[in-house]
Amino acid sequence: MPDQNPLASLVAAAEAVRQQLHVNAFDAAAVQRLAEFIEGQRTTLKETDRQGVITALGCFLGQCLVETYGGTWAQGPDGTTGVGINQTSFFNPFYRVSEQLAKGETQSVAAFFAGVPERLAAKPGRKSWI
Repeated sequence: MPDQNPLASLVAAAEAVRQQLHVNAFDAAAVQRLAEFIEGQRTTLKETDRQGVITALGCFLGQCLVETYGGTWAQGPDGTTGVGINQTSFFNPFYRVSEQLAKGETQSVAAFFAGVPERLAAKPGRKSWI
């Protein structure tokens, strides 16, 4: 059997999480539900399950970035998998999930997601002063 397309694997994992969370789309409301789910899992998640949970939930968060902000699954400069948007921004959804799992609400994936348009508007290297 040939290797499955990695993109198909990411999307399939995201779809499985979407169904598990009982949300209808990959949008801001779904990310809010994801943040609540992560909070619920934080204290009970076994260390042995942690990486699998981060991978699955990261696929879901990444797919929300793809569908909401017109992103594309891509490989970052450091070899990590993430989502590129507008050829200028790269987001690692797995890192974001991991951060909320580790630190809680202060690193909420929902707050991150809501801040994406602001990050996209702040073009890197452009100065507003002379």
